[in-house]
Amino acid sequence: MKDFKKIITCALALAMILSLGACGSSASKASPSASSAAAATAASFKTVKSGELHMATNAQFPPYEMIKDGSTSDYEGIDVEIAGKIADKLGLKLVVDNLDFKSVITSVQTGKEDFAMAGLTVTPERKDSIDFSDSYATGKQVFIVKDGSSYATAKDLQGHKIGTQEATTGYIYCSDTPENNGFGADNVTAFNTGALAVQALEDGKVDAVVIDSAPAQEYVKANKGLKILETPYVTEDYAIGLPKDNKALGTAINDALKALIADGTVKSIIGKYIKAS
Repeated sequence: MKDFKKIITCALALAMILSLGACGSSASKASPSASSAAAATAASFKTVKSGELHMATNAQFPPYEMIKDGSTSDYEGIDVEIAGKIADKLGLKLVVDNLDFKSVITSVQTGKEDFAMAGLTVTPERKDSIDFSDSYATGKQVFIVKDGSSYATAKDLQGHKIGTQEATTGYIYCSDTPENNGFGADNVTAFNTGALAVQALEDGKVDAVVIDSAPAQEYVKANKGLKILETPYVTEDYAIGLPKDNKALGTAINDALKALIADGTVKSIIGKYIKAS
């Protein structure tokens, strides 16, 4: 009888151990770690290179993307920081690839880059080539002119020479006809970078430069004798350029962006670079 009781006692103890072990297993499945969740998310789509998230940009657009002082390959700015947070959420390493602006959209379209962040504005023409995320920031196209000039509005600049950065919405708007608030293609010169357009203004080769307000402020700060007209030219929203043929990746990036907007991260990053007036 004693042996029978021992057998019963051992059996009950073993049952309790198995029960506790099963509960522990169930709990770990219900609450996976952040790293395992990110790994599971990353496994649901493909990127240009395994374990990496490649961002196409043009690092001539402060404060959204720019080369760090004293460096040739390190980047910083609003877009770079937001992209870094997105990569973290997806469990990937962010790689920033600095390209000519005219190649940024094409690189995503052809699958050479995973996504694009370069102060991109959504336009019908661009939507033919790539998809777009939700908007994460608002930009304004403004005029930079020389101090002491008599220009006050866009109307005052009709018939004058306007400089822009090539392939940007600023160039598209300015090249349109005067009836559509443009200046006519013959009056607009496109430069490879915004900095070159500003240099042309200083050299008297153009009468004004049209560029987004945030970089415009940086250029005016760095170049004495220039000012920004008080009246904005065009207001537009920025979004992330996403591949059309990799919907899973595009959805993952946009979902991560939405979460960063919802928890205030995006607003905090923008506020770090652009102080409220």
